[in-house]
Amino acid sequence: MRDQEKSAALLAWYDRHARSLPWRVGPAARRAGVRPDPYRVWLSEIMLQQTTVAAVKAYFDRFTRLWPGVADLAAAEDATVMGEWAGLGYYARARNLLKCARVVAHDMNGRFPDSEEALRALPGIGPYTAAAIAAIAFDRPATVMDGNVERVMARLFALETPLPAAKPELKALAAALTPQMRPGDHAQAVMDLGATICTPRNPACGICPLRAPCRARAEGIAAELPRKSPKKPKHTRHGIAYLARREDGAWLLETRPDKGLLGGMLGWPGTDWAESAPDEAPPLRAAWHDPGAEVRHTFTHFHLRLALRVAHVTADARPDRGCFLPAAQFRPSDLPTVMRKAYDLASRLPAVN
Repeated sequence: MRDQEKSAALLAWYDRHARSLPWRVGPAARRAGVRPDPYRVWLSEIMLQQTTVAAVKAYFDRFTRLWPGVADLAAAEDATVMGEWAGLGYYARARNLLKCARVVAHDMNGRFPDSEEALRALPGIGPYTAAAIAAIAFDRPATVMDGNVERVMARLFALETPLPAAKPELKALAAALTPQMRPGDHAQAVMDLGATICTPRNPACGICPLRAPCRARAEGIAAELPRKSPKKPKHTRHGIAYLARREDGAWLLETRPDKGLLGGMLGWPGTDWAESAPDEAPPLRAAWHDPGAEVRHTFTHFHLRLALRVAHVTADARPDRGCFLPAAQFRPSDLPTVMRKAYDLASRLPAVN
């Protein structure tokens, strides 16, 4: 089967089985003349980086209700956006989201550029995201590469070179399949195929639209591909989080530095995160209690073990850093995941209740 025939078979399958997603203009709507909104495509692609579709749906719906267009998002307060992003992870994305929205709104008259090159010049947009926006929003014949596409290509052509070394070859194979007509639908079709049929485990080869030309299926190795080089073990960092609650119910919080992990997010005062146990660094003078509790959290490149210290303090307590947030204004959902884990654990401890 030639590449054009493979693309045609895939698009015919997509026309019947495309997933319904809140940011997507489906094939029937596209045929009726509905065009994708570049803002919604961009927002969804930023949210989907290293995150699942299931996790993103509620965030996308909330963001588009609060900020229906790029100008609305550009005008939003940083803290408000970061609060709404809390729990989605990889917080540099949220900071770049605001930077990009403001560049588009203020310097580009609210219009996203339609080429990969111009899109890559915007904050927070890398090769994958630029290709996805160019293809899906503007129907440019860009080659969109994510984990789903890599898996489909590796199996379709029985490429046994392990990732990440195989990435250039996989991209070349995907580019050869990308049609000039309907490239946006083609990109989404490959991703849908990987997400629903050509899955990491137990691929449903019997109902795959590309089962006939799939070399890995013919060789009986589909479930083994793509091969991956062994990962380096993650190291562990240690830190301490200080949770102080005032007698009127207010919590001591601070805004983390703009740069670095959880940058610009609201969180508990604490120590640096280091590979050895840190020295104590309490944010105010108080009778700190060590409950022997610990939060464990995994980031992209390391595991974190965060010890807790808790304290009740009086109304006249003056912290060295951070400030007390009144109980009526405190929303645990505004905290990034690891900080929310610390709150959930500490709120059940006798020293905090």
